[in-house]
Amino acid sequence: MKKIGIFGIGNLILRDEGFGVHTVQYLENNYHFPDTVEIHDIGTAGIYMSPFLEECDPVLIIDVVDIAGEPGSFHYYTLADVKAGNFQTRMSPHQLGLLEILEICKLRDAAPEAVEFYTVIPKELTESIELSDVVAGRVVEVADMILGRLAELGVEVKKKQGPATAYSGNVTK
Repeated sequence: MKKIGIFGIGNLILRDEGFGVHTVQYLENNYHFPDTVEIHDIGTAGIYMSPFLEECDPVLIIDVVDIAGEPGSFHYYTLADVKAGNFQTRMSPHQLGLLEILEICKLRDAAPEAVEFYTVIPKELTESIELSDVVAGRVVEVADMILGRLAELGVEVKKKQGPATAYSGNVTK
């Protein structure tokens, strides 16, 4: 049986591009996940993320999305949306896109059937490891969506003891 995958994607040094990484780090700092869940800061791993994808189904991806709209606004997509070309799936211009990576996994007969995207529109892509205020304000909200999805899948996640690590907009690792 495959695990449930939670992957934060993004370039940590390009401000809001690091949203997925920040959100995964928030989750790891505040919750204990059972062995049935794989949670990873994928960063800009590109093709190197295929082994993680092959081990998991469903896969919940947290990232930014380059579409027109209000910076910081939340957008949910399924794998069918991606295949329909509704948004860009390349993590950077020189890397393979997620569809190509999933095709490689499919050739190995190990592609996940369910992939969900939890995304926000970035406000700033300047050099910084801190998120803009508007995008930082979405970290806890999207983390709660991920926790809710895990609950729907029957996964019990436990909050870590002690005071919660508040999200400040900075990298916490």
